[in-house]
Amino acid sequence: MIKFEHTLFALPFAFLGAVLAAEGLPSWDKVLWITVAMFGARSAAMTFNRIADREIDAANPRTANRELPTGKLSVGFAWAFLAISVVIFLLAAYSLNWLTFALSPIALLSILGYSYAKRYTALAHLMLGWALAISPTAAWIAVRGAIDSGVPLLLSLVVLMWTAGFDVMYACQDYDFDTRSGLRSIPARFGVGNSLWIARLFHLQAFLVLVLLYLALGLGWLSLLGVMAVGGLLVYQHTLIKPNDLSRMNAAFFTTNAFVSVILFVTFGGAVFLAK
Repeated sequence: MIKFEHTLFALPFAFLGAVLAAEGLPSWDKVLWITVAMFGARSAAMTFNRIADREIDAANPRTANRELPTGKLSVGFAWAFLAISVVIFLLAAYSLNWLTFALSPIALLSILGYSYAKRYTALAHLMLGWALAISPTAAWIAVRGAIDSGVPLLLSLVVLMWTAGFDVMYACQDYDFDTRSGLRSIPARFGVGNSLWIARLFHLQAFLVLVLLYLALGLGWLSLLGVMAVGGLLVYQHTLIKPNDLSRMNAAFFTTNAFVSVILFVTFGGAVFLAK
């Protein structure tokens, strides 16, 4: 029910936010509690999404084999796991500093509220982007106890537009089902072909903000290499998907996008240490 590969989307960005905030390696307790907070938040978000969508998942051939629709896991177990995950997240937020704890309800509302967004608005993709985008700024706050720079906000904006782009691409697979079921998504509203162009626009915006982040940080050649690599990956994943051929969606969605977050963490994080 909790997919490890999904964690690779957000966790490296949280670690990068922490490294940038500390201008090096954060203290071990900060790293520990940021990791625990991300584990709790991600587990809570995915579990609540499975609970909220269990009837929709059962009706959709692509998702009918998930754990709750098939009965591999009970709804009662999922609720209990959700409660434990929320407690773990709140404990980690409390252990970091007062501001992370004070803002934790907003984080929870963001990551849980996304599950109902597609019932009401085609902007659900941007709401998912927001849910992932708060992680680097949250990690910055965890280290510094304040938002005292525009750097984490730029990084969060990169994550928001990048996530919205790949989520629009992924939702193209459910165009027929979403249209029949009355669910809101950009593909259901604009069609697959137009939606792929919208996804490209989101990813272009993500790349442009990434360039601004690079210029704002001034970390040198290694971070520039990261910008170039991510730009190449964003272009590459769009070559894999055609309006009449979505068969390579998993390669574009899981493999390519997992590399984006790791590459930025390694290159920008590494550049911080080279600059010291």
